[in-house]
This record gives sequence, C-alpha cells and structure tokens, in this order.
Amino acid sequence: MYKVVLLNDDFTPMDFVVDLIMSFFRKSLEDATRIMFNVHNDGRGVCGIYPREIAETKVFEVNNHAHRSGYPLKCLMEQD
Repeated sequence: MYKVVLLNDDFTPMDFVVDLIMSFFRKSLEDATRIMFNVHNDGRGVCGIYPREIAETKVFEVNNHAHRSGYPLKCLMEQD
C-alpha cells in the first residue's frame, strides 16, 4: 500500500487544494480542510492510502490538474 501525499508550496491557494482533495480523493469538506491545513502547517498531508496502481494514477491526475491550472502543487506517493 502507498500513501498519496500533497506537498506545500507558497503559491497554490488553499481553496484550490481543498477542492482538489474533495474531487480527486472524495473527501468531505471537513476532511479536505483538515488535510489542507496539514499541508499548510506541516509541509505535507496524506490524502489516502491505496494499492500501488491506484496511488500512481492519483498522483498523475493530481499533478496534471495542478499543472494545467497553473499551480506548482506537487503530489507524490510513499510506501506505507
């Protein structure tokens, strides 16, 4: 299993991160806000834990969405 992690940056707006978490990880507004604050305050936030193939897909989709939207937000996966 792999953790899908968002990394903090100084440019991506908090509301974009919350919307992204809700859309790509199907989290509630409360959970997405909590994860966003983990990213903001701790430099990283775990969005979920998935099998490798699903984690790879989530990372690819999130990074593409952020890039297409003009933000430097980075998503990565780590073995759990």
